[in-house]
Amino acid sequence: MKRIFTRISVLAVFLLLAINVAFAQNITVKGVVTDGGDKTPLPGVTILIKGAQGGTQTDANGNYSISVPSTATLVFNFVGYTAQEQAVANRTTINVALASSTQQLEQVVVVGYGTQRKIDVTGSVATVKGEDISKQISTNPVGALQGKVAGVSITNTGTPGGSPTITIRGSGTIYGKTVPLYVVDGVWYDDINFLNPADIANISILKDASAQSIYGIRAANGVVLVTTNKGKRGDAVINYNGTVGFQKVTNQVEMANASEYATAVNEAYALQSAQPLFANTNLGEGTNWYDVALRDALITNHQLSISGGSEKSTYNLSLGYLDQDGIVKNNNYKRYTARLSNDFQVFEPLKIGYNVTATSSKSKDPASGIFRALYAASPVVPVFNADGSYGDPNAFNLGNGSNMNPQATLDFFNQNTTRYKVTGNVFAELKFLKNFTFRTSLGGDFGQQEVRGYVPVYKASNTQQNTNSKLDIDRIENRNWIIENTLTYDRKWTDHNVTVLVGQTAQRNKMYEINADALNVPYTSEGDLYLALGDAATRNITDKGEISTFASYFARINYSYKNRYLLNASIRRDGASQFFGSDNLWGNFPSIGAGWVITNEDFMKDQKIFSNLKLRGSWGKVGNAGVPFNPSTQTVDQSAGLIAFFGGLPYTGASIRSIVPPFLLWERSAGTDVGLEMGFLDNRLTVEADYYNRKTEQAIFDIPVLGSIGTQNSSLIANQADIQNRGFEFSATWADKTEGGFSYSISGNVGMNNNKVLNVTSGSNPIYRGGEGLTSGYLSTRTVNNRPIGEFFGYQVEGVFQSDAEAAAWPGFKRGDFKYADTNGDGIIDLKDRVVLGNPNPKFTYGVNTNFAYKNFDLTLDIQGVADVDVFNANLSNRFGNENYTKDFITNRWTGPGTSNSYSSASLASGLNNAPNSFYVEKGDYIRLRNIQLGYTLPQAISNKMKMQRLRVFLNAQNAINIFGYKGFSPEVGGSPTNAGIDTNVYPLFATYNFGLNVTF
Repeated sequence: MKRIFTRISVLAVFLLLAINVAFAQNITVKGVVTDGGDKTPLPGVTILIKGAQGGTQTDANGNYSISVPSTATLVFNFVGYTAQEQAVANRTTINVALASSTQQLEQVVVVGYGTQRKIDVTGSVATVKGEDISKQISTNPVGALQGKVAGVSITNTGTPGGSPTITIRGSGTIYGKTVPLYVVDGVWYDDINFLNPADIANISILKDASAQSIYGIRAANGVVLVTTNKGKRGDAVINYNGTVGFQKVTNQVEMANASEYATAVNEAYALQSAQPLFANTNLGEGTNWYDVALRDALITNHQLSISGGSEKSTYNLSLGYLDQDGIVKNNNYKRYTARLSNDFQVFEPLKIGYNVTATSSKSKDPASGIFRALYAASPVVPVFNADGSYGDPNAFNLGNGSNMNPQATLDFFNQNTTRYKVTGNVFAELKFLKNFTFRTSLGGDFGQQEVRGYVPVYKASNTQQNTNSKLDIDRIENRNWIIENTLTYDRKWTDHNVTVLVGQTAQRNKMYEINADALNVPYTSEGDLYLALGDAATRNITDKGEISTFASYFARINYSYKNRYLLNASIRRDGASQFFGSDNLWGNFPSIGAGWVITNEDFMKDQKIFSNLKLRGSWGKVGNAGVPFNPSTQTVDQSAGLIAFFGGLPYTGASIRSIVPPFLLWERSAGTDVGLEMGFLDNRLTVEADYYNRKTEQAIFDIPVLGSIGTQNSSLIANQADIQNRGFEFSATWADKTEGGFSYSISGNVGMNNNKVLNVTSGSNPIYRGGEGLTSGYLSTRTVNNRPIGEFFGYQVEGVFQSDAEAAAWPGFKRGDFKYADTNGDGIIDLKDRVVLGNPNPKFTYGVNTNFAYKNFDLTLDIQGVADVDVFNANLSNRFGNENYTKDFITNRWTGPGTSNSYSSASLASGLNNAPNSFYVEKGDYIRLRNIQLGYTLPQAISNKMKMQRLRVFLNAQNAINIFGYKGFSPEVGGSPTNAGIDTNVYPLFATYNFGLNVTF
């Protein structure tokens, strides 16, 4: 890896020297840009150097000045006008008149295996430009999409190096993979955390089955197409983007201080008829464990790119470095990226090229369970005693619920995660017989992840100690490749336009994992941790692996007549090795879409309302092959409990304790989409609305197993359910300019989704989940027929028992306990009284995105939020006893008759008080100032004197303002479909404040 970066650095220096020579030949070109119709000056017109990244803008009077090579070509762009190119040809004055256009209609959209004009697309495809992604200052490109696309829900994570969760039009699976398919320059991935956001040119999100079906068995969760930056013809352009800033905890949960905590604990003991734990409750503030462990964290990100090319070849080289501290102490993430792409026009019909990305990252991982520990730790325990030893919870007889010192957890946790990945592809493209293009590509993805954990010998307290050091190493290797061949026929004649695509794909994915550990490994330095140094008798090693292969054939036809009537039809046939042995080794995934551009009809020519009016509809089928691998082999249990002794000799018995489930097949989704696209006032206002109905067929669901047959598993899984997601999406954009040089755009989007399980073959048997971390022993979510996936399920709180006399009628309850609804009226509170408490699947997601520019200043402001969603506050409900309380609970708790009828007493760990109930389910709605960025670009004359094409400085704030009613750090929690929205030990989000610099040479 070091050799790679060294060679790249040498190349960068060489190109830098070369460009300095080229700058000596620049000339200054001036001129004025006007409207081609009324000849008025156009302020804010963008003037770029073709094949370069530098440029300028016209001032309030339409004037511009730019320093360029005498042989350069200038490109003039402005919203609502047709782009125009002008060759400099040694001219020092170039005046330009721009003609009005329907720019939105001519926009090119990346779709599966090609591109289409926006006006020709019959499916639901959303596009986000790379420049919009780069303004988000996100370390992961997926996080930058939050709030920008209707129907796309993104849950970010606070963990440095973590990947956000993306859901496109709702969750349609329970046991299958939930991630979309990412296609980066033709190579398929499950995650794009390895990509530097600055390397991205644009992202297309395929939202409906018609657009997705060309990817068949991998497209059920949506498809995200990523196009990276390419070199352009022209002189070399060097571009630097850098930011430095800090991350700050927002909405920190306020916890009880030592005196409040001691008082509440004594109250809980009194309710249990026990002696007070604290003789003196006047203990002052005590320890604020959040202040001890959390910090303002530094983040810095740098990217250097060099691009250019000649008539026969282009190149793009980029280097990236990210260094991000976590908001919890000792947590850090570093990432190095390098990317190189070249395209060569060998001769007129033949083009070849390649791109390769190398990524290396290393993280010092956050301590396991640290955020749960910070929430639960008692404030009466000091960080350190006067003698320097760790504060010991056992000295206060606090019991199991608060028996940790988080400082000791931080000090003795030692786990690093390193990742290496090299990925890319090579391609060749041949044009022949005028209308044909053949393309072949070979892509690969080779990666390794290693998690190394070390626990030293230490003793912080009787409950936080380790007597034998231990080294754990977990290594995962991935070796994937994909070969694709396509043949395209494209022809235009008279009023007809037809494009036919046929193709073939072969893939192989291989994963190998090895786990090893050993005891008594000495520690001298990080570089000397080897398993061979541990005790030989304690060494353990296990391994496993997976290999899956895919073969696919596909075809698509796009047809338009007079740019009015559109037709799109495709078919893909996929085969997957993991389904070998079934009758469904191969699957067919068809789609069809149609569109009507109403404004191109003759009867619409004289109307003045619509500049664009288009109606489209589509239907298609896709699949999800990311289901559990078939456990098709009957296993025999020969555990130690089955050993019997006869004549003093041991004999191992055997038992069949599990049932092999039916053969699992891929899940299929069939979807319908109807959309309306409208443009008004020369497309300054554009509106798009969609209705969709997607149904996952043969979804994997539980089948109950009778306990009387003697198996360990109480259920099996099989393809036996349908899951529906249907909803509406709406987006609108207004873009305009003023004569004074002010240009702006305002975009808004909202998505509404309803999720429901349908038609479970085995009936109304539920799937109970959501028990991770719950101390009550109950499960907090239920998935059942005719209800959404993963609903919160538990007792409905009707109030609080004010006296023992009131509680006497309900066995097991006492004064101060939650009063639950007896929903079935049998006079007993038991599991039969549980009801639906909330829904973790957001019904509404929305975003507002704005851009403003005036002369040399620019401002970006993005707002994002969700509505009609619930969160389960498991931090508060998970109690063994004596965990700390929030300030909100302390202030509002029941302390005697009449003091509260909504908050229970401090005795949360007793009885059924910590069982899942409506008190712990809170509204998860929020609205957030997702991003705000203010930039200033140096006047071109000053930049030229500094030998630069462009210099821009900016200030950026992300997640600076968060408005919500939830009583935790953030309602943005995430989780798998049946465990979503449960807030326990979640790494909280934070606000980020940056200063940045963009320089182009």
